[in-house]
Amino acid sequence: MTLSVTLIIVIITCMVSIPAFTNRQLFDQFKHNPYTEKREKQYYRWVTSGFLHGSWVHLGINMYVFHEFGRHVEYWYKGMFGPTTGAILFLVMYLLTIVLADTPTYFKHQDNPNYSAIGASGGVSGILFAFILFMPWSMLGLFFVVPIPAIVFGVLYLWYESWSAKNSRDNIGHDAHFWGAIAGVVITIIYRPTIFIDFISKLTNDFPLG
Repeated sequence: MTLSVTLIIVIITCMVSIPAFTNRQLFDQFKHNPYTEKREKQYYRWVTSGFLHGSWVHLGINMYVFHEFGRHVEYWYKGMFGPTTGAILFLVMYLLTIVLADTPTYFKHQDNPNYSAIGASGGVSGILFAFILFMPWSMLGLFFVVPIPAIVFGVLYLWYESWSAKNSRDNIGHDAHFWGAIAGVVITIIYRPTIFIDFISKLTNDFPLG
């Protein structure tokens, strides 16, 4: 049986995150720390930080959401571009989304030695929003008592993360969540520009009450 890229990413993320729970040296070497990145040119951290998590709950939630939506997005990528090319483009999109999600905080905190960030949330947001791009009116029941349309969730999510990035002090990477979501959509559209036209068509033609 051939493992999907989605499942391989989940496995690798767990293989890195779990040892790092108790290995401080590994944790410090892989975390996103703009101050160190700027001075030591350790830009690999933009990628490796996406494979670190602060707790079992943090890891579990991110990997659950990633797997649930990633397997669908990977399937659609393979349908559009072929099994091999689709798998490669899916992997590139995920990794690039992690990098782009970290970029704003790099410029914002490059002179702050006390700022660090970890987690796949930026990449997971990109995957989630790529899913919304493909299926805007699908009903999302994840963590909701009453399922809501994906596009409605997407709008609320972007509003909340944008507001929280400016106002919240909860130690959550809202900047990464917001820009990761945007990156996932933009990269997917760059891969296949007609996807945006299809998205608009689905928004108007597949409206549930239409």
